[in-house]
Amino acid sequence: MEDCEHCGASFDDEAAYLRHLRDEHGDELGRIERRRVAELDAEESGSNAVLYGAGVGAILLGGLLVYLVFFSSGAPGSSGAETGGTGTNGPSAVGSVHYHGTIDVSIGGEQLDFSRQRFQLQADAFHFENGDGQQWHVHAKDVTLAYAMQTLGIEVTNETVTYDGTTYGDDPNETVEVRVNGERVTSAEYVLQKGDHVRIVANASGS
Repeated sequence: MEDCEHCGASFDDEAAYLRHLRDEHGDELGRIERRRVAELDAEESGSNAVLYGAGVGAILLGGLLVYLVFFSSGAPGSSGAETGGTGTNGPSAVGSVHYHGTIDVSIGGEQLDFSRQRFQLQADAFHFENGDGQQWHVHAKDVTLAYAMQTLGIEVTNETVTYDGTTYGDDPNETVEVRVNGERVTSAEYVLQKGDHVRIVANASGS
């Protein structure tokens, strides 16, 4: 079931939802919504030439594929935060699903504002958009909490949180709490679900 964020209408399948976006809200669409509508148009017309304008979209898609291949291959130096779901390697079937949840992150006493540009539209599989920092969007299967945070520049493990070059939790006096819907989770294994509320708190010594 797809719900339109612009007018609240509901649709049983992805194609009907995208046609509605194209026909009723063409001037209101964000970057990723425009891309998804363009893909539908290309599929229905039997041509891939209209997927992206002036080759820009093709370059972005190529960059995404390189990104997914690199982080799902277990490349040396990867932190493991890209592992999506138990027994899988990163997000899969990008564009096949669309659901939302909320988030609250406090690191070093700072409440992160995900409406800031640095956090907006950082990945197709998981992102914030349209200047909204409260509601996250998932557009792929097997999006783990660790992967989602990694796209925002936040490395989350069972015991530590690393942000802006500072690691919290590697000192006995520091505290790290990672919860979804009030329950502690393993960030590298927990796959985000529709309606999840994520809460992450990381404090330095004496905070």
